[in-house]
Amino acid sequence: MPIIFISWRTLFNTKSHGFYRFFAWECIAWLLASNFKWWFANPFSINQIISWILLLFSAYLVISGVILLKMKGKPSQTRDEENLFGFEKTTELIDTGVFRCIRHPLYASLIFLTWGIFLKHPQIILFIVSLLASILLYITSKLDEKECINYFGEKYIDYMKRTKMFIPYLF
Repeated sequence: MPIIFISWRTLFNTKSHGFYRFFAWECIAWLLASNFKWWFANPFSINQIISWILLLFSAYLVISGVILLKMKGKPSQTRDEENLFGFEKTTELIDTGVFRCIRHPLYASLIFLTWGIFLKHPQIILFIVSLLASILLYITSKLDEKECINYFGEKYIDYMKRTKMFIPYLF
């Protein structure tokens, strides 16, 4: 219910990045509900160690990304796109900090969160849910890029040529 409350503006617009992000969040909520009891089980297993690395990297990406969005993106309510959250209504293209290497640090954060939660107690069904969440976040990012091209134009297209979507120097 909280996810629906937060995302209600985009649930009826399949062309909005928020529509697919909503379903990705639902997948992540499913993973969390399924694996919360395994969060600290077997703390020194390889799954747990990799999981914690992914979760810490996820936290770094979201914290640094939001800080840069608020400080350098100059969010403004004058952007009339109602499907964007306040901090997403940036008026300046950010290409410093974590945005220098990754175009979508917040969505990358969610992907790393997804796989970090999955590794707490891997199961086939949860692998499928994690894969679905990753695909939904990829679609979300592609739609977000279209929105950014519409707003920032050629400047964003040039930025896309210099950066990777989710993983620095790789993808």
